[in-house]
Amino acid sequence: MHKVTAMSANDAMEQAKANWEMYYTLSQELLKFIDKQDIDAFTELTRQRDVIVERMKALPETEVYRQTDECKALVEKIKPLDMQIIYKAKSWLNKSKRQNATVHAYDLQSVNPVGNILNRKY
Repeated sequence: MHKVTAMSANDAMEQAKANWEMYYTLSQELLKFIDKQDIDAFTELTRQRDVIVERMKALPETEVYRQTDECKALVEKIKPLDMQIIYKAKSWLNKSKRQNATVHAYDLQSVNPVGNILNRKY
């Protein structure tokens, strides 16, 4: 049987701080892996960052810590990273869609081979 103990206010603030710092670190890593176009690592880091966000939402002290000057400075570092991540992810997605459309433009399997002019021998 597990014993449930209440977290002290100081411990909760430390946890809130640790969550924000981890979010910042994961944001930096996301940017590195999207630059390398390592999409598997990128999606795993995104999953990890989502877990941190859920922890932040579940911890009431997150909002208290968010009002500190320390956290405000950290948020100012995070904002440009998030903007870059969003821009690069959208850019990668658009590039991927264009490549996929190009591949499908040359896909001749859906064309009836009997009536296809490319299959005729003259």
